[in-house]
Amino acid sequence: MTSKALSIQARHCLASLGVWASLTHPAAAQTPLQVTELRTEYQVNPVGIDVRAPRLSWKIESSRRGTVQTAYQIRVAPQPSALERRPLWDSGRVASDASIHLVYGGPALESGQRYYWQVRVWDDAGRSSPWSASAYWEMGLLRPSDWTADWVTPDLKEDTAASNPSPMLRADFRVDGAVASARAYVTSLGLYEMELNGRRIGDQLFRPGWTAYDKRLQYQIYDVTALLVPGANAVGVTLGDGWYRGRLAWGNKRNSYGTQLALLAQIVLRYADGHQQVINTGKGWKAATGPIRWSDIYDGESYDARRERDGWSRPGYHDSDWAPVRVLDHSKQILVAPAGPPVRRIQELKPVKLLITPSGDTVFDIGQNMVGWVRLKVRGPRGTTVRLRHAEVLDRKGDFYTDNLRSARQTVEYTLKGGGEEVYEPHFTFQGFRYVAVQGYPGTPTLDDITGIVIHSDMTPSGTFETSNPLLNQLQHNIVWGQKSNFLDVPTDCPQRDERLGWTGDAQAFAPTAAFNFDVAGFFTKWLADLAADQKASGSVPHVIPDVLSRGQAEGGGSTGWADASVIIPWTVYLAYGDTRILESQYESMRAWVEYMRRLAGDDLILDSGFARTAQVLGKAEHARQYRALFERIKAAFDREYLTAGGRLSSNTQTAYALALAFDLVPEQSRREAARRLAEDVRRFKHLTTGFLGTPYLNPVLSSSGNLDDAYALLLRDQYPSWLYPIKQGATTIWERWDGEKPDSSFQDPEMNSFNHYAYGAVGAWLYNTVAGIEIDPERPGYKHVFIRPQPGGGLTHVSASLTTMYGTVASAWEIRDGQVTLEVTIPPNASATVSLPGAILERVTESGTPLGNAAGINSTRQVGDTVVVEVGSGHYRFVYVRR
Repeated sequence: MTSKALSIQARHCLASLGVWASLTHPAAAQTPLQVTELRTEYQVNPVGIDVRAPRLSWKIESSRRGTVQTAYQIRVAPQPSALERRPLWDSGRVASDASIHLVYGGPALESGQRYYWQVRVWDDAGRSSPWSASAYWEMGLLRPSDWTADWVTPDLKEDTAASNPSPMLRADFRVDGAVASARAYVTSLGLYEMELNGRRIGDQLFRPGWTAYDKRLQYQIYDVTALLVPGANAVGVTLGDGWYRGRLAWGNKRNSYGTQLALLAQIVLRYADGHQQVINTGKGWKAATGPIRWSDIYDGESYDARRERDGWSRPGYHDSDWAPVRVLDHSKQILVAPAGPPVRRIQELKPVKLLITPSGDTVFDIGQNMVGWVRLKVRGPRGTTVRLRHAEVLDRKGDFYTDNLRSARQTVEYTLKGGGEEVYEPHFTFQGFRYVAVQGYPGTPTLDDITGIVIHSDMTPSGTFETSNPLLNQLQHNIVWGQKSNFLDVPTDCPQRDERLGWTGDAQAFAPTAAFNFDVAGFFTKWLADLAADQKASGSVPHVIPDVLSRGQAEGGGSTGWADASVIIPWTVYLAYGDTRILESQYESMRAWVEYMRRLAGDDLILDSGFARTAQVLGKAEHARQYRALFERIKAAFDREYLTAGGRLSSNTQTAYALALAFDLVPEQSRREAARRLAEDVRRFKHLTTGFLGTPYLNPVLSSSGNLDDAYALLLRDQYPSWLYPIKQGATTIWERWDGEKPDSSFQDPEMNSFNHYAYGAVGAWLYNTVAGIEIDPERPGYKHVFIRPQPGGGLTHVSASLTTMYGTVASAWEIRDGQVTLEVTIPPNASATVSLPGAILERVTESGTPLGNAAGINSTRQVGDTVVVEVGSGHYRFVYVRR
């Protein structure tokens, strides 16, 4: 292995398991059996969940190869001190190898209560672990009656046809006594930012998030104990239009969900002596406007620092001239705790260049197409206004280019108050950009005066992928940044123009890749609940979720490929995380979509194949039988209508062959010919001809049908159309069009030309599955059992990939040097793998320098054609052989 590849493996595989010494020195003492990384509903110590039977998961550490859990014991208590002697629930010793999604089985859980838990396990060698360190979860408010606060709306004059100044709401209260704990339960119509005694509460952005607001409105829970002081206290909340009543979709469409912003909040104080105090929103609150003159997701924000109200969220502020609030009659029945991660500031990027364009604009180049905003640092006279415009690209003359933003202004204006250095970040808007044009800056700006603030849903990174080809590494970079840019509370199509909607087709195409790059279980769980909520009574699924295009209409959506998200994404989450509950919760939505299509006698058979498998997993045998039979009947009709006896599809396109083969619509006797025609078409064009729906399946079908070289040829092509062409043009994210920027540096149609659109990045799943060789076993999902079967090609000399799974790190790294292949594999405890060594001869394979038959942790070996197949348990393995 090259030193670079080895360092990657050491970093991603060995270090992550913490067993370097035992892996490199087999005789070293084994590390003890330990339980780590306790999670509740995918989260570490979550505060505020409303799942009444939470699922508990953990990971196991052990350097012994082949470690399998054989039993576990969980105990739960309201206090850590009660875990041992007075647990609320003790599972007892349960004989099982299950270590993920174990359902809490104790007494009913109470609103606002924190519960502590720990676990110990036994393994197949008879060892028992010590009890883990305790973790906890805290319940939210489980019943509407738990909400004693009133919805309030500021009694301010507004023009609801435009973006208005952001309202500020405040109230004073007293703390009398020693506070043991305090929680703030908060939601709003619109977006909110909350302060307590002059300090911002939490680091979450764009709360309460974007959901199907009429049916599901999220609330957040904050631990505010440390922000309270004895005596006088004050709370302040700023509201923004956001998705609720800001501009959405096309034209000047506003007020999609309502015309009035509102706040619902209650702060619950639990004193050391046991009594409780609740501070609620109600008639005593006051409202005013301040420095945010307008703020809109598409258009940007105008902030006048001269209008700041110093001390407004601190006690003692004089609010006698503030307006009252009105109590608003709005439902509390629809309130839900968040299932997905919040949006946060994730990283900061400094500009790499400051340039003057041919047209005279002063432009900062961040060096990366990103989503968020810039932090502005400025000094100047009071009343000076600095204007920041945002764009993804410069045109071929080098000028600032914004035509592809359509009507989205993406402009931020900051008016100085004067008197020293001022630092500003926007509040209720975000931009998609690489370049920032600055106007009105007092003096000469420097690279230190702006900083790019990258924001997205705070998903945990889970995958790494690197090869010997720098262009492919950049492709992976672009795929990841496309996901970071568009997974902002919902999976948007693009982050810059006047759209930014949750298009279902884009999401379903990209979902498998998304699950390699980040932990998206919670993110998709939240979004799929909105899909089910916004689904039409007929079963039709709207084009975008949340539904702002056909909202209020009896019908809308129902497009195959797009509405398929209702079935494909739950199945993807099930496979990646072993999550059967997502199938249970989405089952009626999935079934409703299939039945809708059956009633329309549609020819989309993709759904029926996938759905039958879901019914089978859930034990719905009769449904599974019905849908499998339906699939077979319609498959026969499809073949009669669209497939000739010679294996030619009537449409004869790459997308048609890729989809028909991927979803088993072609009878066995015709599959070879259909695959040959697909490969022939690829060779004839010498490039792909697919769009959003066909692209994810093109390379997988080629490689699985014996046309691996053709798949690699597509992957490595660097002329239009291809994945690498945008990279040669300087792209740092995935484009919406294969030729968003043409070879002559002119642009495609600005009406539909995003330079940050993740759908074509769906090839990322194939990079992990085939190039690196990490595959899910559908029969044992969640990577309980893994297939490691890399298929080298394309002149690559080394590839390394790792994935953090529910069980721990799975990794695969291969190198070819002078005909010798080295494959390093890491499998976490309580999981196993089937490893395929292409081009190997059984008797000539070694593992960690030992003949294969003598190596520890290997359960069986066999020769299958020109491939050696090895069954292994957990551990790190190093296979070496000379390719035949």
